[in-house]
Amino acid sequence: MFKAKDQLTQDAASGLDGAAILVTGGTGSFGQAFVERILARYRPSRLVVYSRDELKQFEMQQKFSAEPLRFFIGDVRDRERLNRALAGIDIVIHAAALKQVPAAEYNPIECIKTNIIGAENVINASIDMKVKKVIALSTDKAVNPVNLYGATKLCSDKLFIAGNHLAGAGGPRFSVVRYGNVIGSRGSVVPFFKERAKSGKLPITDPRMTRFWIKLVDGASFVERCLGLMRGGEIFVPKIPSMRITDLAAAIGPDCEQYTVGIRPGEKLHELLITRDDARHTLEFKDFYIIQPGIHMWDYVESASYGGEKGQPVAADFEFASNSNAQWLDSDQLRAVIG
Repeated sequence: MFKAKDQLTQDAASGLDGAAILVTGGTGSFGQAFVERILARYRPSRLVVYSRDELKQFEMQQKFSAEPLRFFIGDVRDRERLNRALAGIDIVIHAAALKQVPAAEYNPIECIKTNIIGAENVINASIDMKVKKVIALSTDKAVNPVNLYGATKLCSDKLFIAGNHLAGAGGPRFSVVRYGNVIGSRGSVVPFFKERAKSGKLPITDPRMTRFWIKLVDGASFVERCLGLMRGGEIFVPKIPSMRITDLAAAIGPDCEQYTVGIRPGEKLHELLITRDDARHTLEFKDFYIIQPGIHMWDYVESASYGGEKGQPVAADFEFASNSNAQWLDSDQLRAVIG
């Protein structure tokens, strides 16, 4: 399983101490985990939470009271507001998105406005305000997407990689971090299963279903680490385990009856993080992969070495799929992880 690394490169440490950092969607599950980690490990000059929900910001202010923390109400759909928020910012973590698959299927334009137009706004505002580094969060659903949410995130990924061309040599560098389902995030199936387990029955979409799984703290740690590794244009993918939906149900409700309800609109049986088509651009490291940009016409230095570790090209037919993954969490391991 992917584990957080406490020993980061010197570049990562020096890049975050004294930096002005902004997190879009900062009141979400990832945003709060990332803010907590940065405040515990570094001394940024400013750490700005940018989101549109005043109640969530108020609640977050009660949880964190560190001096460099700032709260900025705004929407990524609002380019002018983003320009104001990014004044003097060095690093942007773009976590804002509409993420619920069924909601996106029924409200496609709203999803497009936030996930695609919002991404474009973040890119342009970062260039205009001379931000140094931007990492955008992606998802396994962006790989060979079958739903609207995944399609918008694929488009977002492409926009951020292309943002390096718009910025040109010496401009902001844009990279993407892509991983799977997050344990403990809002909207996770875990709280749903815990509530339904009280009835003695758990609804299973399909007993064959598999998913990638990562802990919230590990996701925040990996993004932090990638800030020190990125050159611009890479898609970083951590090596994370898979789980079977039936094993998760058994971990939460071992005595519950499982019954099949069918796959919801826009869902897959299995998820991908790296396709065979991406294999020719993919390097493997000890605990992560990097999909390098296929085209780069900025100050990108192509190399197989990141953070002192030399990556190896993967096989031509390589793919990173949840159903053929080498790492798996069984019911006992899942029970230990979710608590």
